[in-house]
Amino acid sequence: MQHDAFYYPSASRRMATFGKRGMVATSQPLAAQVGITVLQQGGNAIDAAIATAAALTVVEPTSNGIGSDAFAIVWVDGKLHGLNASGPAPQAATIEALKALGHDEMPNHGMLPVTVPGAPAAWAALSERFGKLPFADLLAPAIALAKEGFAVTPVIHQMWEEAYHHYSVYPDAAFKPWYDTFAPKGRAPRPGEVWSSPGHAKSLAAIAATNADAFYQGELADAMDAFSREHGGLLRKADLMAYQPEWVDPISVRYKGHDIWEIPPNGSGMIVLQALGMLERLEECGGDPVETLHRRIEATKLAYVDGFKHITERAAMAPTTEQMLSDAYLKTRAALIGEQAVDPIHGNPLQGGTVYLATADNDGNMVSLIQSNFKGFGSGMVVPETGISLQNRGWSFSLDPQHTNALAPGKRTYHTIIPGFITKDDQAVGPFGVMGGYMQPQGHVQVVTAMLEDHLNPQAALDMPRWKWTKGKTIEVEANFPNHLALALARRGHHIVKVADSISFGRGQIILRHPDTGVLEGGTEPRTDGAVLPI
Repeated sequence: MQHDAFYYPSASRRMATFGKRGMVATSQPLAAQVGITVLQQGGNAIDAAIATAAALTVVEPTSNGIGSDAFAIVWVDGKLHGLNASGPAPQAATIEALKALGHDEMPNHGMLPVTVPGAPAAWAALSERFGKLPFADLLAPAIALAKEGFAVTPVIHQMWEEAYHHYSVYPDAAFKPWYDTFAPKGRAPRPGEVWSSPGHAKSLAAIAATNADAFYQGELADAMDAFSREHGGLLRKADLMAYQPEWVDPISVRYKGHDIWEIPPNGSGMIVLQALGMLERLEECGGDPVETLHRRIEATKLAYVDGFKHITERAAMAPTTEQMLSDAYLKTRAALIGEQAVDPIHGNPLQGGTVYLATADNDGNMVSLIQSNFKGFGSGMVVPETGISLQNRGWSFSLDPQHTNALAPGKRTYHTIIPGFITKDDQAVGPFGVMGGYMQPQGHVQVVTAMLEDHLNPQAALDMPRWKWTKGKTIEVEANFPNHLALALARRGHHIVKVADSISFGRGQIILRHPDTGVLEGGTEPRTDGAVLPI
């Protein structure tokens, strides 16, 4: 995996990072340092992932927080394990209740789209099942960062600034704690400015001391309940007390001799697997660069509309995952990919969006973990004096009772955040992920195809100019996307739009293990302040 992309002659030639005894890759250098320190102190890859995830709630609050959801894929002792720590809708969250409050669609801010946060439970569950070091020790670095503060990095500042202006349209008292916590000087922190959150530190300390029980049963649960009641929310302590993350079996497809693994629904990893499954069933195109890109775009579009139509809580899905990934159905969908771009329509298998991190240790353990507030800081709801920024994952629910993803009490919604993992011949190759809302499945398809078909190393795969399907035949591309390819795709019927802001094209991390030597090879995202650190 060391060649340049054949259709991107100007692709970056940055080298991948190599390590022997361990590696951590994530979107913020301080968080990566926390993970590496845990490995050096005798922790394993799971410990490093937990510590890194907790640190990310402090140093990248623009994308995740204590009130986030999380998913993880863990390779331990030659076996993959999946963890779904997305939270359900509150028991009081019904379509009738939302409509009685005057809503025809799910609101995206305020307390109403808040579902039960799963991240703290994920950390505790991972530690209990696979960790080596005491849980409290893993959260200690994040507590110190929150208490002492950290210097804000440039990309984080940019997202913080956007969120500040975004929330400025909400003058009501419910948003005041957000400003008190994240804009104490009446503005977003500037690059290099130190920001701290004593409340965040106190909450993390309570979670650390109780294996997250304080969040779901104790004083933090009480605080969330009281704040929700005060500001018209539906979340209650009983919803928090009832919550448990779910251990699941990851699902996969075969692509270029490798098995690509994702978390099953309600996560949107199914979209990645469908797209790769379609591509695997197409005849070789002789290395034609335009045809290669066109096929990848078309497969992703067809998979996405299937996802929007069918993916929700797994128990509520009409087509099963087996039906959606069956050979017969994928062949049927692949047959729709022709010479010209199509306006994609979902199929019927019944007839036939965050922070991401990857870790690895010297014992062969590897972790792919992602956690998110969904959009930016999430709901804009911060529980006073706790630093708990609550996600707005319920925004994805539909208030149409006939919709697959219709709101219902205790139901988990369609979820954009997805960790990925690659194996070959029943051995771990490594974790990968690309965060960024609805860009995530598209990012997964692009980095997997770049590594396994274009033979790029992890860093080069992440550096490649990206494309993003938005609707119909519209494809957004980065500013450095080659003009000759953009024009060629336009002749195929794609509506190509160049976009200056690269952040919207996702932020990824990759760690691979070489089967012969055990050497780790990693890449980190050039579109953020990321770091990949080896030992």
